[in-house]
Amino acid sequence: MTSPDLPLSAADDAHPARKASISRDDLLAAALALIGPHRSVSTLSLREVAREAGIAPNSFYRQFRDMDELTVALIDLSGRSLRTIIGEARQRAASSERSVIRLSVETFFEQLRADHKLLHVLLREGSAGSDAFKQAVDRELNYFEDELRVDLIRLAAADGGAVLHEPALASKAITRLVFAMGATAVDQPQEKDAELIVQLSQMLRMIITGARTIAGNPPTR
Repeated sequence: MTSPDLPLSAADDAHPARKASISRDDLLAAALALIGPHRSVSTLSLREVAREAGIAPNSFYRQFRDMDELTVALIDLSGRSLRTIIGEARQRAASSERSVIRLSVETFFEQLRADHKLLHVLLREGSAGSDAFKQAVDRELNYFEDELRVDLIRLAAADGGAVLHEPALASKAITRLVFAMGATAVDQPQEKDAELIVQLSQMLRMIITGARTIAGNPPTR
């Protein structure tokens, strides 16, 4: 958890080079611009974010109570955005000849290297942040697991009426593995992504095949 930043004097708000007003989205974008593979949101100070956004530190408090509140909001935004992107990838794969698993993993890695850095927030704050941040990340992962569980059941049923053993547990294993591999990939050069995509896709097939086999179904393709 970052140390609190005390409000400055009213004179700071009158700085001629600073913006007169700011939105929550502007501050979230400023925080995203400051983080990277080797820096998490939890290491940012309020003054750094205010400077990046072009406002006086006092103006920050018009949108967020403190940096903790901004970070939790950023974690929530990251989770919602990534769930939408991955969900769209699964839908595209369902209507094509491509593997749902492979396309979802490729999409995940595309977001890992994207400029907006939203995925970095989920990967970093779950291990380096405060308890409040870790709880927020865990909540987002639970959302992923719930949505994936529904998709796994639907996709299995569409594949010859197959079923999965403990689909909730399978979706949790998949989600946690993907994010763990993602955290590893962040610290590695992008050239290794292709190898990691192949490895992760195979691992996920093993999990799903195991869940199907235990339930007495043929393995997935």
